[in-house]
Amino acid sequence: MGDKNDEPAESRGKFRYQNRKKLTAKELNQMDPTLRSKYLAYEDPPKQSSEAMEMSHKRIQEQKKVESIKSKQAAHVDLEKEKHSQLIGQLKAAEARNRLRVMRLRYQSNRAQEVKHLISCQPTAIKAVRLQAMVPPVPDRNSPGDALDKLQRSRVETVLEDERGLTINRDLS
Repeated sequence: MGDKNDEPAESRGKFRYQNRKKLTAKELNQMDPTLRSKYLAYEDPPKQSSEAMEMSHKRIQEQKKVESIKSKQAAHVDLEKEKHSQLIGQLKAAEARNRLRVMRLRYQSNRAQEVKHLISCQPTAIKAVRLQAMVPPVPDRNSPGDALDKLQRSRVETVLEDERGLTINRDLS
């Protein structure tokens, strides 16, 4: 009947506040709102309020679901923006590479024209052939490059500039 185990866990061994004077609904409605709220603070909630609490919990849960959906959509939009900015970056990088390639080709063609002009302006055919051998108008892609250092280069240039062959012709007598 009035067993201690039948009581809720919160009220076991603890003092529970409650109103000593029970008021009717009419008296309660006539009270000042602040006094009414103080009085109702120590009353058990009516069944209507528990239903209202359930409804408010449902609304809160629905609101959380809506917020989670919105956050997922926002994350999706952020992901799309990131992909878009990445694509824009890739396009800009490709355009920059293309501009560099065009500039390189323009430089190479201008250089080739200048070298051809220099070769054609040489006073003698021998000097023109030497210049063409030393500075080709279009660099050969298969050749590994210049294998001569500065000293060797200067020796080769002196030999090439010697028209009478005084550098390489020697008298051994």
